[in-house]
Amino acid sequence: MTFSGKQLTTQLDADGTLTVQLNDKTWDAPKPGQVLIKVEATPINPSDLGLLFASADTDNAEYAPGKVVAQMPDNATRAMKARHGMAMPAGNEAAGIVVAAGEGAEDLMGKRVACVPGTAYGSYAFAEAAMCMPVGDDVSAEQAASSFVNPMTALGFVETMKLEGFTGIVHAAAASNLGQMLVKICKADGVPLVNIVRSAEQVKLLKDLGATYVLDMTDADFMAQLIDAIGETKAMIGFDPIGGGTLAGQILTAMEAAASRGAAFSRYGSSEAKKVYIYGALDLGPTILNRAFGLTWDLAGWLLTPFMAKAGMEVVGRMRNRVASELTTTFASHYKARVSLEDMLSQSAVSEYNARRTGEKYLVEPNG
Repeated sequence: MTFSGKQLTTQLDADGTLTVQLNDKTWDAPKPGQVLIKVEATPINPSDLGLLFASADTDNAEYAPGKVVAQMPDNATRAMKARHGMAMPAGNEAAGIVVAAGEGAEDLMGKRVACVPGTAYGSYAFAEAAMCMPVGDDVSAEQAASSFVNPMTALGFVETMKLEGFTGIVHAAAASNLGQMLVKICKADGVPLVNIVRSAEQVKLLKDLGATYVLDMTDADFMAQLIDAIGETKAMIGFDPIGGGTLAGQILTAMEAAASRGAAFSRYGSSEAKKVYIYGALDLGPTILNRAFGLTWDLAGWLLTPFMAKAGMEVVGRMRNRVASELTTTFASHYKARVSLEDMLSQSAVSEYNARRTGEKYLVEPNG
């Protein structure tokens, strides 16, 4: 039995031309240990945008039904040489109905599952049965669609904090879906959390969720507030999805200032461990460090898949069980708009979701 539909692909050529388009496709029977789902809902996450459009100039792209052709900057084209000429599917996570099951996965037949196929922007997608999470009849496809990337990342931050011996977290761009989940997790688990946002409206949003420390980085006294909040919470590990600009350095500087309060002067700075992880690229510019934070500090990248490999199956299993039990509460996601596969590639939609603004996530409904 075969299934027919559409599959989105993204291709970067050596001359910098980036083509994102829908293609006709057929899916055969799944292999042993796999299932084929009819995709009901799949979100557009920042991690998806990194593959879909990267730093291409979508404002000046050519738009046609089911197709976008844009130009990638020369430096990005060179950096992505390994993907030149490859028509790559996209879409990390999804929810859908299992319409075919390979050997060993027959128990999932006909069930709605949340999964991470990596090819979710299509009418159908193959997924590993072991990575599928069946959901109850009371859970909609929309609720289940974002059950992996953001929930597991938010839980991963807390687990990283514990594994590395820290006791509190600083989180930037904290009004996002992921940030709201982290507020709920930290409140329930008693973890001190300092949230950094960009507006008074976002401060209110997180305060209404029960957050204690919510700082507006546009305030004139933002740094003073940040130093005080870190001093009170002892939050010495930070997670920054912005990447470019000065914020990672500002967080380290505030950590150093908080750690140095009342301590004897040292030309090497405080000896307290301070660390910021960059886990996204909402700002594609360079990361700027002003080096006002002594010599005991660390700046690193954080990615969910390597973290899970390092944490081990016991920790990952515990995280997945928590997501499953709190899918419609702690880990509920919110969307600005819902679009079809075709509308996903319209100029108006691309200009909205590729701007990567907090609170403006799109949900794609391939068969809606």
